[in-house]
Amino acid sequence: MIIETAQFIVSNTDHSKCPPPIKPEFAFIGRSNVGKSSLINMITGKKDLAMTSSKPGKTQLINHFEINANWYLVDLPGYGYARVSKVKRAKFDKMITGYISMRKNLVCTFVLLDSRIPIQKMDIEFLEWLGLNELPFAIVLTKYDKLSQSELSKNLNTIKATLLEDWAELPPIFITSSEKKRGAEDILKFIQENKQFFKIQ
Repeated sequence: MIIETAQFIVSNTDHSKCPPPIKPEFAFIGRSNVGKSSLINMITGKKDLAMTSSKPGKTQLINHFEINANWYLVDLPGYGYARVSKVKRAKFDKMITGYISMRKNLVCTFVLLDSRIPIQKMDIEFLEWLGLNELPFAIVLTKYDKLSQSELSKNLNTIKATLLEDWAELPPIFITSSEKKRGAEDILKFIQENKQFFKIQ
């Protein structure tokens, strides 16, 4: 898939306020500071489309970007961000779970994991929630350029082994590097193959 146009449409705090669900959507989410905004910019080829920051927790709304005028890329707030109040975290969680579980045109949620560190408890809990609710998702490992090939293989195998303790099979897994601009083609191919199955409810 070639990205010809990518533009910001709107930000919201609730799924009911999002654009009419007439186009397929693909959402991106992960723990704060996992490199989500950089990945979105890399995938779309627009370096300033999603706001990047060295300060975690910058994304605090449901952000819709229209791609090629025929599908939406959705940037969701990071889950498990510790440097906000419990009330604000609960509000984020409600916003995220409400959007993912209720958005009829959401085809797949890409869950980002930092390839440099072991999968975290909050990651596992979020993936389990998606699975229990039968919500389609894929895993995206970020920042693989920070690792040697052997380190990447070791961490990837550990993640797979951890998930297979409770899962019969693994979801699609993509390995990416925003710095090296690697992995975008695989994700876009997946989106192209899956967005055709969307039908207006």
